[in-house]
Amino acid sequence: MDWLTEHKLPIGKWLGQGVDLLNQHASGFFDSMSMVLETILNGTTTALLWIPAWLLIAGIASLAWWLHRSWGLVVFVVLSLLLIVNLGYWQETIETLVLVLYATLLCMLIGVPLGIAAAHHPLLYTILRPILDLMQTIPTFVYLIPTLILFGLGVVPGLISTIIFALAAPVRLTWLGISSVPNTLIEAGKSFGCSKSQLLWRIELPHAMPTIMAGLTQCIMLSLSMVVIAALVGADGLGKPVVRALNTVNIEKGFEAGLAIVILAILLDRIFKQPVKQPAGAH
Repeated sequence: MDWLTEHKLPIGKWLGQGVDLLNQHASGFFDSMSMVLETILNGTTTALLWIPAWLLIAGIASLAWWLHRSWGLVVFVVLSLLLIVNLGYWQETIETLVLVLYATLLCMLIGVPLGIAAAHHPLLYTILRPILDLMQTIPTFVYLIPTLILFGLGVVPGLISTIIFALAAPVRLTWLGISSVPNTLIEAGKSFGCSKSQLLWRIELPHAMPTIMAGLTQCIMLSLSMVVIAALVGADGLGKPVVRALNTVNIEKGFEAGLAIVILAILLDRIFKQPVKQPAGAH
């Protein structure tokens, strides 16, 4: 055992050298990527903050009505957002909303195709599975360090860290949804002469959509859970007042900012969850 402990594998050193190598030889790429992402995020935030709060609240309420046809949800959306305005966290809420929506969008754009490919190629899922396990279980501060080195302070390392943390959910749930399509449906589609793309768009994706939408809402929740972590590397939003309250032991500010995060999480979950279809003839 002494020999084993004396001859430690330099795994941390190897990873550190890899990050340093990327920082030395690909710094231009990461700087450009950081600039583009920061411009998009800040531009979207500025545009949304330019819109009067009452008009944006009306727009979000209209979206909730269009998706769910529920007056109860509309009233809840309006009252919740008015409470956030009353608490004085409207700007921080918009900043967090932009970060979460872009992180979720990128996670879904990457995760859904990966999940589909993994469902069709078991070897790919075998390779992806330990990587996804690592992304979900490794402490967030561990990969916050390399993202901070590569992208610098600001909202971008917070965005990248959020994507790393939340990406596993859409990949796994898309894989689960596609894999759970009954073989009888696939065989029926093949018997009617469907190509592979037609099987995907007409049979597999419609059948897997509830599971994929569950992946979407889970991705949103995971992204929101990274708000405070992202604030530690300079990202704006509701995480900043929480960090300030923690540093100053300010219970009131911490509770109010935490309440705003909870409200935003519930709103996004209710708005983006798949509507429950009523049985035919039900009133």
